[in-house]
Amino acid sequence: MTMRMDYEAAAPAAIRALGGVYGYIGQSGLAKPLVDLVYLRVSQINGCAYCIDMHSRELAHGGMRPEKLALVPVWREAGDLFDDREKGALAWAETVTRVADTGVPQGDYDAAAALFGEKELADLTVAIGLMNAYNRLAISFRRPPAAVTGKA
Repeated sequence: MTMRMDYEAAAPAAIRALGGVYGYIGQSGLAKPLVDLVYLRVSQINGCAYCIDMHSRELAHGGMRPEKLALVPVWREAGDLFDDREKGALAWAETVTRVADTGVPQGDYDAAAALFGEKELADLTVAIGLMNAYNRLAISFRRPPAAVTGKA
C-alpha cells in the first residue's frame, strides 16, 4: 500500500487538535485497556489496517492475552473472556460507529448507561468519535500499518 498523502504534514494543527482530544481521553479516568479495546473494535469495524495494527500491539504490550485479543471481533461469543464493562463498551462502540445503520437505539443507550456514569459514557463516546476520525484519515490517505513498514 502506498500512502497517498502525509496528512500530518499537510494539516499539523488539525492533527494536534485531535491529539489534544486523545490526551483528554487518556486522563479522563477511563481505564487505558478499556479505551484501547474500544479503539481496536472501532478500527476493526472501519477496516483501518494502520489502527488495528497499532491498537493490537498496544493491547498485547499491555498484557492482553493473545486468545482474548483474537476474539475481539466476536466478543459476544467469547463467554466470560470479556467482563461486563468491556462488553458494554464494545457494544456501545459498535452501535455508535454504525450510527447511520443503527440510529443508536434507546436499548443500546440504556445498556451502556447501566454500566457507565454520565461522564464516563460521554468520554467513551468522544473516544469512539475520535477513533472514527483517525480511521477515516488513515484509510483515506492509505497510511500503511507498522507491520508493513517495519516501523513497529
